[in-house]
Formats: sequence, structure tokens, C-alpha cells
Amino acid sequence: MLVTGVAFATIAGGAQAADFKFAGPLDAYTLDPHAVSNTLIFAVLSNVYEPLVRRGPDLSLQPALATAWSQVDDTTWEFTLRQGVKFSNGDDFKADDVVFSFTRAKAGGVKANLASIASIEKVDDYKIRLKTVTTDPILPNEIVNWLIMDKKWAEANGAVQPGSANNTTETFANRNTNGTGPYVIKERDPGVKTVFAANPSWWDKRSGNVDNATFFVIPNPSTRVSALISGEVDMIDGLPPQDADRVGKTDGLRVQAGPDLRTIYLQPDVARDNLIYGSEKDKNPFRDVRVRQAMQLSIDPVAIQKRIMRNFSVPDGLPIASEVNGFDPATGEPVKLDLDKAKELMKEAGYEKGFAVTLDCTNDRFMNDEATCIAIAGSLAKIGIKVEPRAQATSRWATQINPPEYNTSLALLGYSPATYDAQLFLTSIAATRDPKSGLGAFNIGGYSNPDVDRLIGEIAKEKDQEKRKGLIQQALKIIKTDVAFIPLHQLNILWGVKNNITVVQPADLAYPLRYFTVK
Repeated sequence: MLVTGVAFATIAGGAQAADFKFAGPLDAYTLDPHAVSNTLIFAVLSNVYEPLVRRGPDLSLQPALATAWSQVDDTTWEFTLRQGVKFSNGDDFKADDVVFSFTRAKAGGVKANLASIASIEKVDDYKIRLKTVTTDPILPNEIVNWLIMDKKWAEANGAVQPGSANNTTETFANRNTNGTGPYVIKERDPGVKTVFAANPSWWDKRSGNVDNATFFVIPNPSTRVSALISGEVDMIDGLPPQDADRVGKTDGLRVQAGPDLRTIYLQPDVARDNLIYGSEKDKNPFRDVRVRQAMQLSIDPVAIQKRIMRNFSVPDGLPIASEVNGFDPATGEPVKLDLDKAKELMKEAGYEKGFAVTLDCTNDRFMNDEATCIAIAGSLAKIGIKVEPRAQATSRWATQINPPEYNTSLALLGYSPATYDAQLFLTSIAATRDPKSGLGAFNIGGYSNPDVDRLIGEIAKEKDQEKRKGLIQQALKIIKTDVAFIPLHQLNILWGVKNNITVVQPADLAYPLRYFTVK
């Protein structure tokens, strides 16, 4: 059975507490909420830590650690904090924790998410003010993944500074948690399993009945499917498309499919003067837009959709999903395959005989990532670009390509903006790299266009939503013309689930255990 869209958990009062077991292809490689802006890490940690503003099951904004907020002037937002909240170790939650978490996050890998915030001010124990660099009309949307830590706990355990985005800096917070959320982590075996238990002191009420949940890391897709069919787990994430029919026809199981905000794209290194992983040691072919255009024209996302993704993807002409604010259907139209034109462009650029390059990709991060990587290599070979796929576990891949090294010549990447707004993509991935402000922190290829940077500045302060959307679309049109990114497709989320389990499947890839119900 195939179920599409979001399923919402409903539970009558008095339901029995339940255990829930689920599995996915990879682990959150750190438990530090400020180390890196990573979808899976947020998916795991959002059960333990909380932001000021969260998303509900319908993806609307809801009060969390803040009960109210307002924009008091063009550059000032005021947040009233929730009283009576405790961290799982018993410490009281107050404004000092928010101020501390701001300073800590701004020093870590999530600083691009807070790039529009200039400063924070404590008004009293339960009120803070955020000053923005310029007018920012969507600030609440931008902070849903800014998770709040306990200042006292961090200081006591030597975790005042965040871990590094590439996971080479170890702190107490990498392996231990102390949040205000609906669950605590009571057992952790990195790369193997994480055990959650309901937080008895949580300020809110769960609509689901999961008291204990165990997340197993099962990298091998066949093993993961077998664990579901045999009953070892109740749900799996990352159901391979080729196994969807088998799972859907198994008694007691269903396929839960819904839109994923994540888009998959190639990004070549255009910042360096040469290929650090390739045959061109004294020049960089990717700095020539004709080469990038040729690459785009040689890849057929429709073929990838049908042959590799089994129709569980949607070809995309932009590196943002159609559900993201700012998406323009005209600009987002996928570029059609044209090998003759691609070869002509390669010849014009002086690369008629091609060149060699390594493509860095993951083999456990998103649906059929390694197979997609191999397919791209085959496509680019048709225009003389000899690609060596280097598929790695996400933990190793991230250590290599993430800031500050950006140690790649060509990478297969995926991105999902938690704000559901293109501004976050623009500020963190398309803006010129600026370590001081955090802009462009995850611009892996080093793309830079002053016109895009100017538009990003205008977008950040434009209050008129229609004008703002128009500015976003202008920026995305320039990015597409520059072929700064080579979009492939928007993924589906694909879960295999037991029929007695009711789940919420948000498009931001989260696992909101508080809504899950076992019948």
C-alpha cells in the first residue's frame, strides 16, 4: 500500500505508553546543536533540544520556548520567554540561556542561519530582544533550528565553545545532551543506535504515545528493509525506491511517501585556480561558464528520475524545491538534455578532449545517492569529462568538504531550508563566503556574484512580501544563468511503516516523535 502526503497523529486520551523502534541509513555524527547546519542532526536533536519558535504538524509556526514575539521596529524583535521550563537535568530555563546559545551558535557551524541577527539583549529573565542587521520580516522562520542550550550545564562541562562543522573538534556536547524537549537521550552508541526516553518534566504534552524510542543506524538498504519486514523495527527511513513495491505488498506494512524539501545538485569548485582533485593542475575548467553549461546539458534528470529514483523524485531546474517561497516555475523548469550543444560548448571553451575530475558524494545520506553519483559520471563522460566517483560515508564526506577546508573540486550536495523560504539558501549557500558574518558558510564551490550579494541584502530588509519574492526570483535567475549549481531533482521522503503506526512526515525530514502513535 502506498500512502502519499503528510499523516497526522491523533490519539485519544488514556492511550497506553508504547515503545517504538525505527531505523535509518546514517547517524547524527554529533549531538552538538551548534556545530553544523545538518538536516539529520536537527531531525534527531529536535526531539531533545528546542528553539524559541517551532513548527507544528502542519508546518505552521508555533510558540516553543518563546510564548510570543513581535517586531517592535524595523531592526528589533522582542520575544517573551516561557516560564516554568526546566532542562532535563533540572536547571531552570531563562534568558541567560538564550543569550548564551546565541553567542555559542554564532561561533559555530549554524551561524549562517543567524546571519541576519546583529546582537541580542536580555531585558529580564523572561524577555529578550534580537537586533537584526537590517529589516528582517521573516526572522521567526529563520530560527526554528536555533536550539537552546543550558548555559550552566555547558560551563560546568567545558562545552562553552561549539564543536567544529567537520566534526574534528570534540567537546562534551558532541556526545551528551541536556535540553528542554519532549525526550532525553538515555543511551547512545554512535553509529549504532540512539535510545530516547520521554522527558517527564517537559512543559508541553505529547499527542502521540511513544514513551521510549530506539533509532538504529542500518546503512545497508537491504538489511534495513529486512529489519522492517521481519518486524525488528516499526519504521525505516530511506526506503530504497526499488523496494517500495515489495514493502507495499507485504501484509501489515505500507509505504509512506511525501514531498521532501531537499533538492540534489552538483556544485563545482569555481574559487580555486586549479583542480585539486583532477587532471588540470594549472587551471580550473569550472571557472568557464561554458563548461558548466555543457555539464548541465549533458545530464538528463528525467532519465535519473525514471531509472534510478523509480519516479520518487521530481526533476528541478533550481537548487530549491517548488514548495519553498521564492520558487519560480518558469526559472525552475529543468534544462533539457542536448549533447550536441554540450560538446560544442566544451570545444569553444578549449576542452574538446575533456579533462578528469573526482566527484565527491555520499553513499548513505539521501535516497540512491551513490547510484546518482555513478549516473552523473556516465553522463559527463559523453562530453569528455572523466569523472571518478568518490562515494563515502557522510561522516567522512562532511569532514572533507565542509568549512573551513572546502576540500573538493566537484561535489554532489543536497539542501533543505528549514525556513521554507529561499533566503536561507541564498545567505548560507549562494552568497559570497564571508567568515565574519557567516554568509556563504556552506557555499562549497565558492560561487560569488556581486549582483546576487546585493539582492540578498535587499531581500533581507524588504517588508513587502510580493516585492521580496520578486527579488528572490531575480537572484535565482542570475544563479541559474551563471550555472553556479547544476540542479538534478527534488526528492521524495520514503518511509516503510507498520500499519499500526501513525506518523507525521514533515517535508524537512524531521522525526517528530511526540506526534507518533503505536496502536
